[in-house]
Amino acid sequence: MRVLIVDDEPLAQTALANILSARSDVEQFDSANDAIEALEKLATHSYDVLLLDINMLDLSGTELVDQLRKRDFPLPSIVFVTAQVEHAIAAFEKHTVDYVLKPFSNERISEALDRASRRAKGERAAQLIEALPQLQKVSRPQYPRIAIKAEGRILLINPGDVVAVKAEGNYVLLQRESDSYLLRESISVVAEKLKPYGFIRIHRSALVNTSFVIEIKPYSTGKYGLRVKGGKEYLVTHGYKKNLKSLTEFRIGSGVFLAE
Repeated sequence: MRVLIVDDEPLAQTALANILSARSDVEQFDSANDAIEALEKLATHSYDVLLLDINMLDLSGTELVDQLRKRDFPLPSIVFVTAQVEHAIAAFEKHTVDYVLKPFSNERISEALDRASRRAKGERAAQLIEALPQLQKVSRPQYPRIAIKAEGRILLINPGDVVAVKAEGNYVLLQRESDSYLLRESISVVAEKLKPYGFIRIHRSALVNTSFVIEIKPYSTGKYGLRVKGGKEYLVTHGYKKNLKSLTEFRIGSGVFLAE
């Protein structure tokens, strides 16, 4: 967590800095003596949380937030720190995470930081989920193809079109939504080659393309089933259950998603 303190009172700045120094989750913190200096720091650095005094000369804390919005600055999670109760109303009108009244205790500031940290992490996760499809496209080769010999020809198949791969003796069967192809290759070799394209091993003789998976179904036996687009289900055996974690890494809600 990266934090910027914005306060024109040296004693308040020092007290906040001491609290931040004692927290293991604070990677970095800086201080600004007024809103103008804060704008300069925010223009060149990224922060997760802003500990912001409201009553400052030249530009108040609430006016600083308005300036950030007008300039389309990335807006950190904001905790207003104020000596006046009436400013708390203004704080919530600015959609802040919390407000803290001066004089403040270590416990009260820590409570506000915990709340701000949770929001910052949630927003980063949401941004990552939104950007994930594009990141996956960038990280993979632009035009990958699987070369297949079939009836005297060489067919070039996009790995993204393959739903699943199943071992068939000394061969593997590449299953697409509309057709399938038999290759003389081991399932282990194919699993290694297709891993960068979102395939996971769910059985000693089966791989599934995670982009086609729409449901994970737990069975009473402790095993799982994967349902893919089109309705077909594939069994996940106990030894490969850990590979399902990649499907639930970015989740919404609480509780245990996959039993150990």
